[in-house]
Amino acid sequence: MSTPYQDRALGAPIVDAATEAYWNAAREGVLRIKRCTACAKVHWYPRALCPYCVGDTAWEDASGLGTIYSVSVTRRAGPIPYAIAYVTLDEGVTMLTNIVDADLDALRIGDRVKVCFKPADGGFAVPMFAPA
Repeated sequence: MSTPYQDRALGAPIVDAATEAYWNAAREGVLRIKRCTACAKVHWYPRALCPYCVGDTAWEDASGLGTIYSVSVTRRAGPIPYAIAYVTLDEGVTMLTNIVDADLDALRIGDRVKVCFKPADGGFAVPMFAPA
């Protein structure tokens, strides 16, 4: 069975003070993550305080490379099937995302992926991942 990826409409993200730098970087084609300035751990989802030690955090550019940790093809949530996945970035943090530009039925845990950015409403771009 083969399920080719199809583009679908993406709504604008909810942008607030904690995520504005993230979404601005995504518009420029850069994936950013947060690192704690006290314990040096990276984390996802971006937030002002470290979830491990409650220290301050700073933005840093991620490599955009990672590995599929878990993947599922969703066929009944709408008219267009899509792959939802957890991707572990080379920096060590795992994020929830979509896998795009691939045969969705050929995706496997452990596959290498790289970030790409899909257009969303309002001129935004949403980071997703494609086979590396």
